[in-house]
Amino acid sequence: MTLCDLTKGGNQVTTNHESHIRTPGIRASEIRTSGQGPTQQKPLDSEISITVRDYSFFYGAQQALFNVNLEMPEKQVTAIIGPSGCGKSTLIRNINRMNDLIDLTRHSGDILVKGQSIYDDELEVTEIRKRIGMVFQKSNPFPKSIYENVVYSLRVSGQNNKDFLDGVVESSLKAAALWDEVKDRLHKSALELSGGQMQRLCIARAIANRPEILLMDEPCSALDPLATAKIEELIFKLKKQYTIVIVTHNMQQAARVSDYTAYFYLGSLVEFGATKTIFTNPSKKETEDYITGRFG
Repeated sequence: MTLCDLTKGGNQVTTNHESHIRTPGIRASEIRTSGQGPTQQKPLDSEISITVRDYSFFYGAQQALFNVNLEMPEKQVTAIIGPSGCGKSTLIRNINRMNDLIDLTRHSGDILVKGQSIYDDELEVTEIRKRIGMVFQKSNPFPKSIYENVVYSLRVSGQNNKDFLDGVVESSLKAAALWDEVKDRLHKSALELSGGQMQRLCIARAIANRPEILLMDEPCSALDPLATAKIEELIFKLKKQYTIVIVTHNMQQAARVSDYTAYFYLGSLVEFGATKTIFTNPSKKETEDYITGRFG
């Protein structure tokens, strides 16, 4: 596969690249200790939504992220790519502090959202998770009705006004491109939906809180090509309102849907820049080797 191959094909949906060939000579220590450090292209003409600053993260004694510095622009799609185990999911799960739920984890450095640290003592974790929605790899609707899935977090926070909730359900399902498919069965079980519909329901549930940011951890990996295409089309629409960070193993998908791309290897940021540049003229050889399938 060539760099050119990855940028052709328009909306064609392809399966994840599954090569496990390693490139000789690339060591994590070389990336971490290189005098040049990661290559980063500053986002242009956009406010910065998420700033990751000198950030390292540990699961017990095991270090998963190494001194990451990254700025993700507002109302743009940033794709995070890299081999399995390179820290992609760890990073985005820290952006809304999901990893706080895991014992013996710790971090150094900081993550800021619109200039405010997510670790600010005055900021409640529940407030962070309202501002930063999360969509997981496997759709996880609650065993409740479609309606109750969308309003679940609002009910938990004490909102029970029917007119208000009805409006949120309609607007959220419309934003997730699901309203027309389910408007006549809102009170039927969400578990009766197809896989793609379930994932769009989870997106609707995430945006019901009116977040600023949507984190998506491989949202299409369990979906068929048609359902994947619908999610990708939805991402294009959602970025008009939300900053989106998507983790994906699918290089073609990253090239199609994202404005910026960050390549990680063994917990270190190797290169970050405009997606077109990363996929056609990367600065680092290890980036080119990964996106062209020479290793990964």
